[in-house]
Amino acid sequence: MNILSIETSCDETAVSIIETVGDFPNATYKILGNSLFSQIDIHREYGGVFPAVAKREHARTLVPMLERALQEAKLLKVHATALSQKQTEHLCEILFREPGLADLLTNFFEKNAKPNIDLIAVTSGPGLEPALWVGINFARALSYFWNIPVVPVNHMEGHILSSIFDGAKIQPISFPALGLLISGGHTELVLMKEWASYERVGETLDDAVGEAFDKVARMLGLPYPGGPEIGSRAQRARVKNLPSFIILPRPMLDKPNLNFSFSGLKTAVRYAIGERKLSSDETDALARDFEDSVTEVLLKKTQRAIDKFGVQTLIVGGGVSANTYIRKSFTTHFKKEYPELAIHFPPHHLSTDNSIMIALAGHAQAKHGLTHEIFGNVKANGNLSLSVLE
Repeated sequence: MNILSIETSCDETAVSIIETVGDFPNATYKILGNSLFSQIDIHREYGGVFPAVAKREHARTLVPMLERALQEAKLLKVHATALSQKQTEHLCEILFREPGLADLLTNFFEKNAKPNIDLIAVTSGPGLEPALWVGINFARALSYFWNIPVVPVNHMEGHILSSIFDGAKIQPISFPALGLLISGGHTELVLMKEWASYERVGETLDDAVGEAFDKVARMLGLPYPGGPEIGSRAQRARVKNLPSFIILPRPMLDKPNLNFSFSGLKTAVRYAIGERKLSSDETDALARDFEDSVTEVLLKKTQRAIDKFGVQTLIVGGGVSANTYIRKSFTTHFKKEYPELAIHFPPHHLSTDNSIMIALAGHAQAKHGLTHEIFGNVKANGNLSLSVLE
């Protein structure tokens, strides 16, 4: 089975084509085509993702990404054909929110024949709803013209599966498993008792950890995205063995629950800076102090969940999982304290948003019959829960 997957939840426009052999979770996978357009440079001037701009860029780049992925997969079949007036009208109806995309896709359909695709997987949430709708309606249009079913995918399930994907198969894991999902929009602990069974047992009460990284970076005068900048400056402080700039709080560590809070930590950084203009060393030291605080909170809350639920496998996913210090701290601590615990991180190229993870999650959901035809109930849900697909 060939799966065409589409990801437009935030500021990455991605399309992939994955060949699957067998049933999830024992299937083998081959990446036939993979294309991604990052909007980071576009959003840098705003200091963060601007939803209207993200929506516009998705509509502008989806067809080129589709063509690139199909060409890489050797599935792009040139075949001139004219769309009927009814087909054109229906395409415009599906893509009424993105008229420019309708024009691009019309041109694509008139030049190319239906490729060898069996299933379309598309992110339905969580994420920025205007951006999600672009990908969903694009998938609906492809589904209508190619008569291929669509499966809606939870973005966070994709992050979990990409962390245990070795490039060819999903690695076997022991249950119960715990997912720590850390990104610009999410910080949550998810308990898995079996495949496709998810229970959120901890979450942030305010800022996500990636959001906190970006906001603190902005306070320090560092460019967007803030995570890599903070990590780089923090590492410099460690190499130089700089003294601490300030002892920052470890939010909610005294609370027995598994929830997180990073708003107060962000505020503590702002007060620490005050009206001062920091030197380069002071910036490095404060970046390290912030990263230390975040890492300790994430680690100890995760450990509390491991103890509470008797977890045998820890899966860390999301963009912040690429942070070198967090990875090293988790690996060192848990290998020492829990030598029998299996720990999984995604490869760096799959830690941020991508469509390969959407194909994996789509294959998992298709096994459970969660597919829709073009007029099915595929909707965008910016606050979609991992345990529920709507």
